Amino acid sequence: MTVSDVSRSYGRRRALTHVSLTCSAGQIIGLLGPNGAGKSTLLGLLATLTEPSGGEVRFGDRTARQAGAALRAQVGFLSHELQLYPELSARENLEFFAGLYGLDNPADRVVEALTSAGLSDRADDVVEGFSRGMRQRLALERTLLHSPRLVLFDEPFTGLDEASSDALVGRLRDLRAARRIIVLATHDLDVVDGLLDRAVLLRRGRLRELGSEGSLRERYRATLAEGGDAGRAVRLEASVAGASRPSRSKEPQP
Repeated sequence: MTVSDVSRSYGRRRALTHVSLTCSAGQIIGLLGPNGAGKSTLLGLLATLTEPSGGEVRFGDRTARQAGAALRAQVGFLSHELQLYPELSARENLEFFAGLYGLDNPADRVVEALTSAGLSDRADDVVEGFSRGMRQRLALERTLLHSPRLVLFDEPFTGLDEASSDALVGRLRDLRAARRIIVLATHDLDVVDGLLDRAVLLRRGRLRELGSEGSLRERYRATLAEGGDAGRAVRLEASVAGASRPSRSKEPQP
């Protein structure tokens, strides 16, 4: 997948400015940056949900418009909106999406997904009564249900306790071993340190590669500081740390 000189504007506001990025099979790419930097906008473009205002995104040798529905069937996207129906049970949600993708043996795939999410005993309970962490785990399985070749995650560790976060890290490693392309936007730098094959920083709509020396957090701070945002990096880390502590704690018991 190749992003070439891509820009995206919403009216007079430019969310992305001349962004270029190449992603290869078997890579986990970390998309880092402050809130409002353009990460969700870029993921939406990669998911073919929107088109660039300038430049192009190619999947192999074709654009999304050229590839059409066949390409979209190979994309799994977990956004901030979990795309679950709260009035349906966990099983019914997965069965619905299995039907949309035309999966073979959908009942078996759904059972496997519920087991992987640790929700077998809550399979027939409506999602509306689930904790955030339970909904997040179900949405992760919804994203991967059809075995997509391109996997896009926007803050996938939100609401997960430590055991669930560790399980997700394992899933990401399995996806890399299966030669998937994974692009992961996250503020959980300590969780993904050592997992990412590459890390890039979006800041004010512009993309740059992080250096290779030091921990991920140190490289992130240094790259922000190069742009005069050292103070913002510290403030962001403090706010993220405060917000993430409850999400890494033990989830309410179902």
